[in-house]
Amino acid sequence: MSAGYASHTVIQLAASSSTTEHRPLIISLFAVFVAATLGITVWAGRQTKSASDFYAGGRQFTAFQNGLAVSGDYMSAASFLGIAGAIALFGYDGFLYSIGFLVAWLVALLLVAEPLRNSGRYTMGDVLAYRMRQRPVRTAAGVSTIVVSIFYLLAQMAGAGVLVSLLLGITSDAGKILIVALVGVLMIVYVTIGGMKGTTWVQMVKAVLLIAGALLMTVMVLWKFDFNVSDLLGTAAEKSGHGAAFLEPGLKYGATDISKLDFISLGIALVLGTAGLPHILIRFYTVPTAKAARKSVNWAIGIIGAFYLMTIALGFGAAALIGPEEITAKNPAGNAAAPQLAEYLGGVGTTGGAIMLAVISAVAFATILAVVAGLTLASSSSFAHDIYANVIRKGQATEKEEMRAAKWATVAIGVVSIALGAMARDLNVAGLVALAFAVAASANLPTILYSLFWKRFTTQGALWSIYGGLASSVFLVLFSPVVSGKASSMFPDVDFAWFPLENPGLISIPLGFLLGWVGSVLSKEEPDKGKYAELEVKSLTGTGAH
Repeated sequence: MSAGYASHTVIQLAASSSTTEHRPLIISLFAVFVAATLGITVWAGRQTKSASDFYAGGRQFTAFQNGLAVSGDYMSAASFLGIAGAIALFGYDGFLYSIGFLVAWLVALLLVAEPLRNSGRYTMGDVLAYRMRQRPVRTAAGVSTIVVSIFYLLAQMAGAGVLVSLLLGITSDAGKILIVALVGVLMIVYVTIGGMKGTTWVQMVKAVLLIAGALLMTVMVLWKFDFNVSDLLGTAAEKSGHGAAFLEPGLKYGATDISKLDFISLGIALVLGTAGLPHILIRFYTVPTAKAARKSVNWAIGIIGAFYLMTIALGFGAAALIGPEEITAKNPAGNAAAPQLAEYLGGVGTTGGAIMLAVISAVAFATILAVVAGLTLASSSSFAHDIYANVIRKGQATEKEEMRAAKWATVAIGVVSIALGAMARDLNVAGLVALAFAVAASANLPTILYSLFWKRFTTQGALWSIYGGLASSVFLVLFSPVVSGKASSMFPDVDFAWFPLENPGLISIPLGFLLGWVGSVLSKEEPDKGKYAELEVKSLTGTGAH
């Protein structure tokens, strides 16, 4: 045990001295990545002239381009940092995140992508308001979009704090908060200058870089084990301290009945949440036709599927080559496992190690910037288009006024995200994203599906579903172990967690669907069957789509 401890200490000291010694090189590479993405944003911003350009990129992107951008939007800090960390610490149970994130795309492809592209214009609110009372439904859609986006933004901010503090050697809380603020400022710049065009190009570039970085690391990990996957898994299990249990279900979800329920809750949230995520939904509006929307989802499934296969090698590689003690020493939630693995593969204490660490961290940072830009664009678009233009101004706002409102909303959402992200900086980012999926699946998905496929759905049903799903999921999260009661909670020193599950999906998602049904059945409002027939034709055929 003492020899093992000594070797960990030596590796850690070497890693820290390597990072210190090569810090100018690391910072330079990092700055190049950030400058390049800012350059793309400024270039795209010059081509953003109209509201259609700002919200939907002028609907000029091809299916492949949009598929690449969708995967760039989806392969977030949670995918890269959170899942690699979860697999490194929990083995088989950590890999379940990858499965959930990937299977979720089938729901988006089969039920949502094409009808949504045909029915809406810029936001989810467009679809809901087509056959219901505009103002209350658009307000609800706007509120829901902003809340879901902020939950997702928390995860990205937490990931950014871990990454940059690891690179720059920042250990103080004030320094980490400053990093979160920097990400927030960059995100505001991306969206206000580049709009959807800038955001899409950044996401496409970042998706290519992330796939290339993950592929390089995967090949290097497998090379270490002579491309023998069995050897890799065996070493990971041995080094994990859990033995064979590391490769079997139950290490994280299975010790108790509560943890088993938590796993079911997590699975439901991941599988159903994607089809309700605002920043994914608005991507379907950037292509010229519904056929292109469907093709772009096919491309996204292929790209994302390949990436999640690689997270197996990254997670188990980190467990085998670095070990859980050193991973948790850098970050208790395991978010630093992928950058640590990159440095190890390049050679701890060498220039190669410093370059690998810098490149992979910069790619992950570009990932975060691209995703936060997409999220902020989704929420600011929903505020400007749904709440400001259609509720406050009652459809009288000009395109210029609407775009100005979107830019101010971007600033406000950025400030809120910075404040909340600073508090969430030590939580596992994959867990945080799972919460956003739960909220999206509870509030957005029921209303979208009912609007598209149920003729008796009413305005009251939509409001009950959105607000009920939103309130129940957020309320349960507040009183869950994510916020208080555990060492890994947002507030570890207090305990007001009476709800035992870390993910509320098991309760809040069925409740969202039930409230939508009950609200419609009890409503005195007579559904407009003519409008439903129009929406049905439009969603299935694309007739009259924008």
